[in-house]
Amino acid sequence: MAAGAGQDGALLALIGDEDTVTGFLLAGVGHKDFRQNTNFLIVDSKTTTKMIEQSFLSFTQRDDVAIVVIAQNVANEIRHLIERYDKAIPAILEIPAKDQPYDPKQDTMLTRVKTLLGINN
Repeated sequence: MAAGAGQDGALLALIGDEDTVTGFLLAGVGHKDFRQNTNFLIVDSKTTTKMIEQSFLSFTQRDDVAIVVIAQNVANEIRHLIERYDKAIPAILEIPAKDQPYDPKQDTMLTRVKTLLGINN
């Protein structure tokens, strides 16, 4: 387990469209550390795949992040990184995008869990 992730105050990290991230921020999950690093990335038409990859790698390496919440349409852009990710903490949680329905067949983590549990669809 990552140091700090099991302690009180562990963070959610967010990667998604502006409305989704703003909703989470209004619910109080936003954080900015003393170096001005945030726990979220708002993805829009100007956001490059490289920026998404860098944020994902940064969030998954932080000791204070317990869960990385990522919109599925954004996750599809970095699917190669998500498929290689093998740590339990921080956990990766894919959520529906604002304008696109959730497709459980594309969710890498859900597929792994179903395989481990022997659930076939």
